[in-house]
Parts: sequence; C-alpha cells; structure tokens
Amino acid sequence: MNPNKPEHLYEKTISSQSIYEGRIIKVKVDEVLLPNGNTAKREIVHHQGAVAIIPLTDDGRLVAVRQFRKPLEKVIVEIPAGKLEPGEDPLSCAKRELEEETGYTAAHYEKLSAFYTSPGFADELLHVYVAKGLVKGESRPDEDEFVDLLELTLEEAHELHQAGEICDAKTVVALFHWENQMLRARG
Repeated sequence: MNPNKPEHLYEKTISSQSIYEGRIIKVKVDEVLLPNGNTAKREIVHHQGAVAIIPLTDDGRLVAVRQFRKPLEKVIVEIPAGKLEPGEDPLSCAKRELEEETGYTAAHYEKLSAFYTSPGFADELLHVYVAKGLVKGESRPDEDEFVDLLELTLEEAHELHQAGEICDAKTVVALFHWENQMLRARG
C-alpha cells in the first residue's frame, strides 16, 4: 500500500442526480460504491469557489464588515469575502471584493492559503489573501448586500470572537494568522 496514493479509501460514483441548480450553489446526490463493497448516498454541494481578504491598515487594524447572515439568523462580523465568477482569477476577485465591500484598495496582496470550507459535503475552495498598503475609497456593495464597516484592533476582534459575533471559519482563521504575524514581528 502506497501511503501517498490511498486507493483503498476511494468511493466510486455509481450514479449522480442533480436536485437543485441555483445562482450560488448546485446540489446533487451521488450513489457511491464504498471500499467495503457496500453502497451509500452522498449529498454534494457544488460552489464556484470564493476569496476572503485580511485587510490590515498601516496602524495595525483589521478592516471587517458586519452583516446579517440569513442561514444563521443573526448579524456577524467577518473579513471581506465573495464568490468567484466562472473563470475569474482569485487575486482579481480579491481586489474587486475588497473595494466593493469596504471601499479600500490595497498596494500589496499576499496569498495566505486556500482551503476547502466543508469537504464533508461541499467542494467550495476558499482563497485567502492578506491586503496591506490600504487606501480608503468609496464602497460599492451589491444591491442586496448591506454592511457596516469596522476597523478593529486585535483585542477588539478577540472580544467579538469571544462574544460569538466573529464565528465563521474564514474570519477565525484570519484572527489566528493576524495574531501569529504580530507575535513573529515582536520577535
């Protein structure tokens, strides 16, 4: 057995049925053959992919947005993010989303990571960028997007996390990255 190619774990698709196609996601149900010979159904959400931006001001603040999230039925604080358009370059999307949601542009972008948000049922790949050298401008949110702009210190962001207002994975990852970056800078 080759540990780098664990074929014994793969599930072969027997059939696939599309059950929903929306503007943001597509949902299908696959029947799969399991490694032990049994079959199972897998509900799979297809998403075009997205970007998230960790915008850091020159004075050491995180630019974030506060908005209502219907699936959670509450207002939360997040880093700016948005979905990729078909064929769109993730860096181009990051630049567009940062300006649309916050009004900021950035002189420097660094790709931090890319990760699957929920690989147990979705294929969404999220690309995360750090943006620095920010210049404030005029935000242009989508017509169905309503946000408040915040500039947070690390301490304020941790307080919001403890209070449950920062509760999404991308923003929690951003906090850990930001804190780690500050610790490394201190030596």
